[in-house]
Amino acid sequence: MFRISVSLILLLCALAGRACNLTGNGDVPDDDMLDSICSQYNLDDVVITGTRTPKFLKDVPVQMRVITSNDISRADATDIKDLLQQELPGVEFSYAMNQQTHLNFAGFGGQSILFLVDGERLAGETMDDVDFSRLTMDNVERIEIVRGAASALYGSNAAGGVVNIITKKCKDRLAANLNARIGKHGEQRYGGSISLGGAKWNNLLSLNYNRKDNYDVSSGDNPVTRVISTIYGEEVYNVREKFSWNVLSDLEFTARAGYFFREVKKTADLPERYRDYSAGLGLNWKLTDRDYLQASYSFDQYDKSDYQRIARLDIRDYSNVQNALRLFYNHALGDGSVITVGADFMHDYLFNANISDKVHKDNSFDVFAQFDWQLDDRWEAVAALRYDYFSDGDNSRVTPKLNIRYKPVRNLSLRAGYGMGFRAPSLKEKYYNFDMSGIWIVEGNKNLKPEVSHNFNLSAEYAKGYYNFTVATYYNIVRNKLATSAPYFKSPTDKLPYLPYANLDRYNVYGMEAGVQGRWPCGLSVRLTYAYTKEDLPKNNDGQTINNQYIPARRHSLNVRMDYERQFSDSYGFSAGISGRVFSGTENMEYKNYYDISEGMTTVSYPAYTIWKLSLVQRVGRLLKISMALDNLFNYRPKYYYLNAPLTDGINLQVGLSVDL
Repeated sequence: MFRISVSLILLLCALAGRACNLTGNGDVPDDDMLDSICSQYNLDDVVITGTRTPKFLKDVPVQMRVITSNDISRADATDIKDLLQQELPGVEFSYAMNQQTHLNFAGFGGQSILFLVDGERLAGETMDDVDFSRLTMDNVERIEIVRGAASALYGSNAAGGVVNIITKKCKDRLAANLNARIGKHGEQRYGGSISLGGAKWNNLLSLNYNRKDNYDVSSGDNPVTRVISTIYGEEVYNVREKFSWNVLSDLEFTARAGYFFREVKKTADLPERYRDYSAGLGLNWKLTDRDYLQASYSFDQYDKSDYQRIARLDIRDYSNVQNALRLFYNHALGDGSVITVGADFMHDYLFNANISDKVHKDNSFDVFAQFDWQLDDRWEAVAALRYDYFSDGDNSRVTPKLNIRYKPVRNLSLRAGYGMGFRAPSLKEKYYNFDMSGIWIVEGNKNLKPEVSHNFNLSAEYAKGYYNFTVATYYNIVRNKLATSAPYFKSPTDKLPYLPYANLDRYNVYGMEAGVQGRWPCGLSVRLTYAYTKEDLPKNNDGQTINNQYIPARRHSLNVRMDYERQFSDSYGFSAGISGRVFSGTENMEYKNYYDISEGMTTVSYPAYTIWKLSLVQRVGRLLKISMALDNLFNYRPKYYYLNAPLTDGINLQVGLSVDL
């Protein structure tokens, strides 16, 4: 199936290029047109995440991908989980215990991919991942993704990369939007925003509501391990406020606030609730033409509770609060080089009914420096060094990185880099003591060491005519990987085994990614991206792969997108798109019965699969947009709904409406 899909997609790409040559003028741009080509592939977009300084995407020496506001609009994704699956190969979300969502991004789990919103960290986690439902896609300007270790600039949890969600700013004196979408299983999505602006200030308020009902699924006969019979729905509220004030032409103050609420009705009388309260203040000051200062304060509180509906009691059993301060300074040299220095302080508070003493605190502090050396128009090198300190356990870590960009010709960029990544053990991993649904007791380990990785990468990007080509390779060496070890009984009288957190000796992952894009004047665009990922999983003394409750990375994955847009008149426009993702099969060692591990383990096969989405959008006038989509176009349903299977039960018709006022 994988080979058939690749052949079909390549044929479609060839036909698309041929069709546009027939409808367009068929000319191939020369070097004088390369600037416009860079613009159409967003290479002239200014990004900040890769080096923490503003830089054109074409000039960034690290491997980066930008998902633009147009990409987000075309995908019509509800949250970051929906979007990343459609846009990036090598990304898969699976569902571990109790259907909690887990990310696998090219061999790294969600705990090693740092998610930021406007450069700020997020509090809270569930099954080692952030709550992806918090990260809705309404009013998102773009998403900047750094591939590979970025701990030298962002510290812990950035060993596998960084995903920075950049939200929109108010651009109009007065503007508003209302939107809605409905779909299968009671899916409803409503959103709205209003922006106000003056000569020196602007304000953007956005609100979002999503819901989806529980629904039942059925599996084939004789499953080899547990299967899921009910897919849980949820109800989500999200409110965000963003304000900025230009006190002077070179001095800006910013403020933000947000509230998030999610309820999952796994049982009618005891639904689970998740809340987040966030706020922040910022200062951006252009001291001189060459000096820039940034300071910020960030607050984030993520809570979990169980609501006893009959007694009307909301019992909170988890709260993670982070207070963070950041100071950041850039100085530009005359030759285009930039010196960057910064420091962060964070107070991390964790209340958890399932950890020893219930409350633990950690103060972390870091300083970092970076030198962006612009040797000439062809060569650029970026070197950074960071020192992190954690009060809990009195741990410290020094992390370096070095990236080089070389442009032998104007439209070709070659990049090479090394980065050290690390992840400090969380307070939960150190002090947890939790009976997981009668399966086993998850046990913390206060003697855990930080996980350390070494990332080596090479990449090339080439733009010619209406096409853009990229290829990248990477190799990650991970030591002291933080994970759960094999369960064991402490004594013969134990009713449940213990599942301890531990440092695994070795774990390596390597792979490559290749992509091609085509955009033609007739309004047609095509993007094809392939990823190969190979994990060298840790093994026990018997040579068996250590049990992994999360699905391993699939060896091959392919993402494709084809869009056609045409504006027929000032009052009517039309666009159509088809996107798909293809995954090869994989296997995972899992327990036959998690509630009785004495039954032993078995190999669970997760077959190859493909999911496609067809979308149609009509724009009427300047205010109205009507959309329709068929998600899971070819009606894919897994034969067995194992814990890590795609939780879909077939084709889903979605209809939406958006009004700009």
